[in-house]
Amino acid sequence: QVQLVESGGGLVQAGGSLRLSCAASGGTFSSYTMAWFRQAPGKERQFVACMGWTTYYADSVKGRFTISRDNAKNTVYLQMNSLKPEDTAVYFCAGTLGGVGFTRGKYNYWGQGTQVTVSS
Repeated sequence: QVQLVESGGGLVQAGGSLRLSCAASGGTFSSYTMAWFRQAPGKERQFVACMGWTTYYADSVKGRFTISRDNAKNTVYLQMNSLKPEDTAVYFCAGTLGGVGFTRGKYNYWGQGTQVTVSS
């Protein structure tokens, strides 16, 4: 059983940067595929990026966001650059032992989310 805790959200102006962190505990972190999802008000939770043996990104963030992990620290990161107002959402960290996936149902473990707000 893995527990995930996100941090690093906040308010930033368009064009700015933020780095989100997700600290994991209670499992063998290196065995998990880790992902970031986001959910804007009134919208479905959507895939942002994931990292197993390789990394994948949603088209909307490709070239601007970078997912990385430090297995020694049991932490996954999301570096977000060139932020846009449409990136405003609650960002969730997720994990699975089941390999790479791009849908919410693929992931068994979720953090509580961290708010990212990008002002224009």
